[in-house]
Amino acid sequence: MTRSQWGSRLGFILAAAGSAIGLGAIWKFPYVAATNGGGAFLFVYLGICLTLGLALMLSEMALGRAANAGAVGAFRKLAGGFWPIIGYMGVLVCFLILSFYSVVGGWTIAYIGKSLDGSILTSDAKALGAIFGGFISHPSLPLLYHGVFALLTLAVVAGGVQKGIEALSKFLMPALFALMLLLIARGLTLPGALDGLAYFVAPDFSKLSGAMLMDALGLAFFSLSLGLGIMITYGSYVGRDSNLVGSALWVIVLTVATCFLAGLMVLPAVFAFGFDPSAGPGLTFITMPAVFAHLPLGQLFAVMFFCLLLLAALTSSVSLLEVVTSFAIDELGLSRRTAACGMAAATFLLGIPASLSLGVWGDFQLFGMNFFDLLDFVTSKLLMPLGELLLALFVGWKAWPAVRDELAAVCPPRAMTALRGFCMALAPALIGWILVGGF
Repeated sequence: MTRSQWGSRLGFILAAAGSAIGLGAIWKFPYVAATNGGGAFLFVYLGICLTLGLALMLSEMALGRAANAGAVGAFRKLAGGFWPIIGYMGVLVCFLILSFYSVVGGWTIAYIGKSLDGSILTSDAKALGAIFGGFISHPSLPLLYHGVFALLTLAVVAGGVQKGIEALSKFLMPALFALMLLLIARGLTLPGALDGLAYFVAPDFSKLSGAMLMDALGLAFFSLSLGLGIMITYGSYVGRDSNLVGSALWVIVLTVATCFLAGLMVLPAVFAFGFDPSAGPGLTFITMPAVFAHLPLGQLFAVMFFCLLLLAALTSSVSLLEVVTSFAIDELGLSRRTAACGMAAATFLLGIPASLSLGVWGDFQLFGMNFFDLLDFVTSKLLMPLGELLLALFVGWKAWPAVRDELAAVCPPRAMTALRGFCMALAPALIGWILVGGF
C-alpha cells in the first residue's frame, strides 16, 4: 500500500503546528499557567519546550520518516522486540485524550450558538460562571455537542492527508493569529489589565515546586503533541527533500508563540473583570465573553472567536484520530474510512462518562478525581512523559543509526553528537527527575 504524503513542506509544518496548537495552547495553557502562579510557570514551560521539546519532536519526526510507518510500525520496523510497546502507549494516549478532548470541542460548538443568540455577552462574572457551569453539568446537551464534534473530526480524517488535514490547517493558522492579536490589543486596554500582564510575565520563582515542574512538563508535551505518536505518524508522510530540523523549529516556535498569545489574550482580562485566575478548565469560556461584551461589534467577534477555537480544536482532534486510524490501517489492514469510523465511535463512547462526570456523575470519583480530570492526569502527567522517556532511550541507544541518517544532511556533527547524548542520558534523567519530584 502506497503511504500518503504531504503536498508541501508548508502544509506539513502547519498541520503539525495545528496539531500542537489547538486547545492545548488556547484552552489549557492559560488556566494551567494561572493555577501555577503565572510568570515562573511561563519561564519553566518555555525552557522545557525549547530543550526537551525540540530534541524529542525532532527525534519523533525522524523516526517516522525513517520507518515510513505509524506509531507502532516505526518501533517494530526499526527495532522489534519489546520496543513497539512505546508505540502502543502512544496510540492508547491518543485514544484516551481524544475522548475528553472531544467533549471540550463540543463546548466550543455550543458557545458558537450562545454567541449567536447573545446570551453570553455580559461582563458579570457570576452570570458567566453560572452559564458555563449549568451547561457542562447538563445531562444531555454536552453529549449532543460532543457527538457533533466527533463527526466533524471524522469527516476531516476520512478525507485523507492532503484533502483533509493539510487543507484545513492552511486555512486555520493565519485567521487564528490575526483574531488573537486583535483581542489582545483590546484586552490590554481594559482597566486593571496590566495587573494580569504582570502576573503572567513577571516570574516569582518562590512558586517553583515539584508539582509545578510536573504540570509544566505535562503541558509542554500536551501542547507540542509529544508522546502521542502524532509526530511519528506525521513524520512518516514527509518526503525525503524536507528539512526536518527547520520544520521542528517552526512547529515549536508557532506553538510557543500561540501559548504566549493565549496567555496575553486571557489573563489580563481575568484581572480586569475580577475573575478567579485559577478557575480551571472553564477559564477561557468564562473570560473571553466578558471581553466581547466591551467590544464594538462584540457579538460578531464572539462568533468569530469560537468558530476559530472550534477549528483549532479540530486540527488537534484530527491529529489524535489520525494516529489511531493510521494504527488500524497499518496493523489491522482496514480501509481508511472503516478505521476512522470505528475509532471515532469508540472515542465518542468513552467521552460520555467524561462529560457526565462534570455533572450528574460528579460524585463518583477515583483517586480523588472525577473521570474527566482522571483522564487528563493519567495522559498528560503520566503516560505522555513516560512515553517520551522511553522514546529518548530508544533513539539514543537503539535506533540512532536510522535517526542519524535522516538528519545528517541538515545537522552538523557536533549537533548530532549533542542530540544523541541528550537522548541517551540527559532527557531521560530530566523527565524521571520531574516525575519523581511531582509525586
